Amino acid sequence: MFFRYLDNDIKLGLTIPQYADELFELTDKNRDFLKQWLPWLDSITTPLDTKKFIDAQLLNFQQGKALHMTLFCKDRIAGVLGYNQIDTVNGIGQLGYWLAREYNGRGMMRKSVGEAVKIGFTYYAFNRIEIRCAVDNYKSRAIPESLGFQKEGIIRNAEKVYDKYLDHVVYGLLKEEQCDETKHL
Repeated sequence: MFFRYLDNDIKLGLTIPQYADELFELTDKNRDFLKQWLPWLDSITTPLDTKKFIDAQLLNFQQGKALHMTLFCKDRIAGVLGYNQIDTVNGIGQLGYWLAREYNGRGMMRKSVGEAVKIGFTYYAFNRIEIRCAVDNYKSRAIPESLGFQKEGIIRNAEKVYDKYLDHVVYGLLKEEQCDETKHL
């Protein structure tokens, strides 16, 4: 098992089945908070659903298609992040994340995404990392903006989230554009 310690309280680890119960509990507790941005919550109704998701992510990881990480704060799961899609042909990683409401505003997701950027450029040899956020999700948008990503445009009706379509802002960061904070492991 690998962990990347970001400070005394925050660490990242590969998401494994042993986290299923706690991750489900956090998801369920934050269901209403997350539903405004994430379309998949109705498909996760039991800890077994979370375990099946984790198993699928581990298979994707094994095949080099994705990297799903769990974010811990003081040894409690606070959220998740990772490369939902890895395009090895073009050297592109598409990064996504969510954080439980109680952990918002502490800077831990920004720090975690910065670490994921380092992992992407160093270990996956990405040339480009992309983050897509709902236009109105200002907290999520603040992360790539603060890490030197360029706003590249808006995709209209990019995702159906329950009864509405959300436009997405696309952010991109090229390897040569990294800021000092995301360059060194």
